[in-house]
Amino acid sequence: MLSLQDVEDAAAIVYAAMPPTPQYAWPLLARRAGCEVWVKHENHTPTGAFKVRGGLVYMDRLKRDQPAVAGVISATRGNHGQSIALAAAKVGIAATIVVPEGNSVEKNAAMRAFGAELVEAGHDFDSARETAMRLAGERGLSMVPSFHRDLVCGVATYALELFRAAPPLDTVYVPIGLGSGICGVIAVRDALGLSTKVVGVVSTEAPAYALSFAAGKVVATNSANTMADGMAVRGPDAEALKVILKGADRIVKVSDAEIALAMRAYYEDTHQLTEGAGAASLAALMQERAQMAGKRVGLVLSGGNIDRPLYLRALAGN
Repeated sequence: MLSLQDVEDAAAIVYAAMPPTPQYAWPLLARRAGCEVWVKHENHTPTGAFKVRGGLVYMDRLKRDQPAVAGVISATRGNHGQSIALAAAKVGIAATIVVPEGNSVEKNAAMRAFGAELVEAGHDFDSARETAMRLAGERGLSMVPSFHRDLVCGVATYALELFRAAPPLDTVYVPIGLGSGICGVIAVRDALGLSTKVVGVVSTEAPAYALSFAAGKVVATNSANTMADGMAVRGPDAEALKVILKGADRIVKVSDAEIALAMRAYYEDTHQLTEGAGAASLAALMQERAQMAGKRVGLVLSGGNIDRPLYLRALAGN
């Protein structure tokens, strides 16, 4: 899907706006998991999540290819929207972001602070996306998808950093929303010729990619009601699924209770703030603790954007 040069070129765009994020081997996490654990800290980006990398690359190329574009619109539960809002502002393009009703208050506030117009519509991400597509036609705006080659190319830069900075990894666990993150990891793994296994992680309450992986074709679900809003997707992207089917070793399903335990573990062992999707990789590792014993594992901490009341409930075990 991507060459190493594609990702290197994307990195030049990303690093004009932010530095690389760190990857640390945390000893308390290693003791808890029974293996060497390297955490890729995408909670340390300017938006608190990995998505900003893709937004920067997508908007940079859109501005160069369509300098007269009237504006962009996209749908999100928060991290993709922050990415597009920040990146659009950097290149001087107006951004409209559609979120579901009842979306994260703090993510909504962040998107507005980055300069986006916010529209609240629909009961979940997929219905918000339908509204965004309708508004794109009505307002003459360019629709920014949640999965696109340029987005994957941008987020793949974190995988390049991780694989180059960490020792050889046996397995990397990656949370799946619409798939840009795991597709970027697979692309870089393959471009570098590594043997690292890539494992996707989904919520038991939003298992569309796990069902699709098992079936070998797109399988949608009727709901995606999970505390991990970054993974709350009902309909998989067909192009993302092709990459995942070819390059992922397996997909692990984790419950909201397991995610909350992982959020508490991150706080206790590293004092890092994690959102639900950000902690999902650790939840999957703990589920597979026995088979990972003694190995060297990478965890993608994809983001740390979570509303305070929800985080406090997770820490308290409620």
